[in-house]
Amino acid sequence: MVSVQRILVCNYLLISLAVVLGLLTNGSWAEDKLVNLTRLKMFVDELPDMPKIKAFHLVNGVPKPKSLKIGMYKIKWKFHRDLPPTPVFAYGARWRTATVPGPTIEALHGIDTYVTWMNRLPSKHILPWDPTIPTARAATNKGVPTVVHVHGAIDEPASDGNANAWFTARFEARGPLWSNRKYHYRNQQHPGNLWYHDHAMGLTRVNLLAGLIGAYVIRHPQVEGPLGLPRDEFDRTLIVFDRSFRTDGSIYMNSTGNNPSIHPQWQPEYFGDAIIVNGKAWPRLTVRRRKYRFRIINASNARFFRFFFTNGLRFTHVGSDSAYLGEPVETNDILLGPSEITDVVVDFSKSKNDNAILANDAPYPYPSGDPVNDANSKVMKFFVVGQSAVDTSRIPKRLISYPVPDLSSVSRTRYIAMYEYTSDIDEPTHLYLNGKPYEAPVTEIAKAGTSEVWNVINLTEDNHPLHIHLGLFVVLEQRELVDVEKFKDCMNKTNDAVNCNISKYARGKKIDVPAYEKGWKNVFKMSPGSVTKILLRFAYLHTNASYEFDPTAEPGYVYHCHILDHEDNAMMRPLKVVR
Repeated sequence: MVSVQRILVCNYLLISLAVVLGLLTNGSWAEDKLVNLTRLKMFVDELPDMPKIKAFHLVNGVPKPKSLKIGMYKIKWKFHRDLPPTPVFAYGARWRTATVPGPTIEALHGIDTYVTWMNRLPSKHILPWDPTIPTARAATNKGVPTVVHVHGAIDEPASDGNANAWFTARFEARGPLWSNRKYHYRNQQHPGNLWYHDHAMGLTRVNLLAGLIGAYVIRHPQVEGPLGLPRDEFDRTLIVFDRSFRTDGSIYMNSTGNNPSIHPQWQPEYFGDAIIVNGKAWPRLTVRRRKYRFRIINASNARFFRFFFTNGLRFTHVGSDSAYLGEPVETNDILLGPSEITDVVVDFSKSKNDNAILANDAPYPYPSGDPVNDANSKVMKFFVVGQSAVDTSRIPKRLISYPVPDLSSVSRTRYIAMYEYTSDIDEPTHLYLNGKPYEAPVTEIAKAGTSEVWNVINLTEDNHPLHIHLGLFVVLEQRELVDVEKFKDCMNKTNDAVNCNISKYARGKKIDVPAYEKGWKNVFKMSPGSVTKILLRFAYLHTNASYEFDPTAEPGYVYHCHILDHEDNAMMRPLKVVR
């Protein structure tokens, strides 16, 4: 009874503190009434096709650079037919056209795009946030800090969306590394799939949870056209994420941390049971009996998806993250970590049924967490109509070839260790890369135009999707550690993989890298208790030309875990590039 009383008093004090700090902005979260998802009928909302914004002008048929203004607004959004409208933060050209996810930005290879990202958000957040982790905050405590990162873009540091380059509404408050209002995206890289999202220090998890996400595609018709893949209405982007809701429609996020005496609000992972695709919970899409292309982005905070079709339909992979594969790969399922992108073709002419459910069976947290339930095991439903349709699209035997990894060109080998720290009650308090906070001096200094080998050592029990800004990499090998606890003890003491004799421990079972993930990537899933060897390239893939910008400029780049709750606290490190 005494312990219960202490918990109640502690929670009361935390709620009072949160009110003072402005954390509880829409009333108290002490009385949460969650939606009973079993009462929400699945597959009743049509899958939206998000608005598209052309990132270039056509002048007499010739593409020219274009300047865009895209705002961030507080709006209300219907996630399900039977849910009340939900307060969200949304991207859009105007308040009236803002959506969750935001509009798909369609760029052309080689044509510059300029974007002024305009913060039009209110003075207080719609979700709870935690001031005890490194967090962007205006001196007045007014305004929601935001900054946009185009995930997968190869561009100058000032346009990369550094976590400390944040700004509030009308640029009234600006972070210490803020430099300019207009971002410059050169679109000089290979064609492929990117996405844009908020990246503000300590607020990434809540800003994305609130709705600040959207797709960005770089097209190269001369290169992609001859492939003959499905196009136009048969080429769809699917942005998938999870949410929980209160009965009033608002997004539910636990407002009490797992270590409330240390972090009042921060939790190590966010999971919602409603699976959202393009802004609708468990939507439906009517398709013809022909091939469709789906560019699938996992925009969840922490949830992994293992997608499969309940009727046995297969996926043909043509791309992974921002790059095409060299040749198609056919699979029955897809494991997609937070922020990863898969580009697949599905041939509905091979469906033996008139409907197909896209399902999920990935435990959460991945890989050793809870099994899926009825709500989060369903993603969306396809209704297959008619007889076989005329289909002129094809899946070529060869796609786009990029340089194969060349170990002889490696300029440096590094060891990157992942740590999780716990409290006296054995609950996570924070996570670090290489045992260092984000603010510690930069230790990863790479040379533009070179390649490095990184051995990523995961000493935690979670799978961590590691995202590296600017660079592209190929996974060479993933191998389990032996005598993990002994090696971990040494690493906790010295934080030096070489002195801890990593070669003695990195000799366990080899973990297969799926064929569809053997291309060039910007995110990969680092298995727990393992070492993942990657070859990291700081150069374009499609050409030997140097970067068309100065990658050595401030504020530099970063690399981090893309479980957003980990990234915010504080599994992120600076990355500097030199010539």
